Amino acid sequence: MSLQQQRSSSAGTPKDRLASAVQRSGALSPSGLQERLFTRLFRGLVYPQIWEDPVVDLAALELGPGERVITIASGGCNALSYLTADPGEVIAVDLNQAHVALTNLKRAGLKHSPNYHSFFRFFGEADNPGSFRHYEAHLAPHLDAVTRAYWEKRSLSGRRRINAFSRNIYKQGLLGRFIGAGHMLGRFLGVRLTDMLSAADLAEQRAYFEREIAPLFDSRTVRWATGFKPSLFGLGIPPAQYDSLALAGGGDMAAVLRSRLERLFCGFPLNENYFAWQAIARSYAPGDAGPLPPYLQRAHFEQLRASVHKLSVENASVTERLSREGEASLDAYVLLDAQDWMTDAQLTALWTEITRTAKPGARAIFRTADVPSLLPGRLPEAILGRWRYEAERSAALGERDRSAIYGGFHLYVRDDAAA
Repeated sequence: MSLQQQRSSSAGTPKDRLASAVQRSGALSPSGLQERLFTRLFRGLVYPQIWEDPVVDLAALELGPGERVITIASGGCNALSYLTADPGEVIAVDLNQAHVALTNLKRAGLKHSPNYHSFFRFFGEADNPGSFRHYEAHLAPHLDAVTRAYWEKRSLSGRRRINAFSRNIYKQGLLGRFIGAGHMLGRFLGVRLTDMLSAADLAEQRAYFEREIAPLFDSRTVRWATGFKPSLFGLGIPPAQYDSLALAGGGDMAAVLRSRLERLFCGFPLNENYFAWQAIARSYAPGDAGPLPPYLQRAHFEQLRASVHKLSVENASVTERLSREGEASLDAYVLLDAQDWMTDAQLTALWTEITRTAKPGARAIFRTADVPSLLPGRLPEAILGRWRYEAERSAALGERDRSAIYGGFHLYVRDDAAA
């Protein structure tokens, strides 16, 4: 696919854009059927909370005042959290309309909630029966028509989507339901994952994991489920990324997931890791004093309220959005794990635009399901040679990532002298 074809494939309806990003195989092939099933599932809300650690991102990006960063929005947590570094602009893009609507809602919440308590009650606890009144009074009047229509649309049950915030938004969405199914499977096999919350320290966390959770991955039920690609669509893992993730365990997906969960549950104390809380309880720790994403922390509320106007949100791909930027106009790029989905042609189109728009010294970060960077051997040397891979720093930052679900964290720096 040429660069112009890749740009063209980004045009059209949101459904067209998402299909272009995911679908590689013929519609009637087994892979093609799986890709189309994933595309349909991914059109709705997937991530109420993003699953990349923003503290690690900020350490890698070293954003300076006035710098411009583009990021994939996902749940919007990180795009908002980057504002704590006082950049000049944060551009958030996503092919998923639900993620765009969620990021816009969080942006409106920061700007227009009466105070920190009401903001945290709505977005942090997200289980208040009065959430709709807060939405109507403080958020809805400030939303664009598309975002407002999304949240006020009724589901088959008759509930408006916005009512998810009165029923714990973190139990909703594709990921929330998948985690809930994992809890049900655990109970069926005799394990209550929420019991881990009583662990007093890392030693108790590890003891619980090794005693209760690790043996689950030897059961026939779990091994069958993890070996069936569609069973992991609830994690937001498309067929192409499933294959990349399986490589990290020599094809044994159960072993990979066991290893990643071990790091999630045993690598960091529970009182420091809100990702573990989300996996165990599908919520944050009670109150606002527990571990939280930066955008939800009381200490950052006033700063973010004053700078949230620097965040723009758009339903587009990174490649499409960058095609409208001038040369040497951006300082930082956050690609999440999206490249695991891409063909070589799509990667080349993306990095052609990144390289064109990057200022000298610009930073680009991303995560991969497998451990190594996926760029060597897939990008033309004329492009990749203009970027310096920070191997040691990438490995060190990856060790600090509290979400712990990725194989690799990768930092590249624009350095034409390396070419």
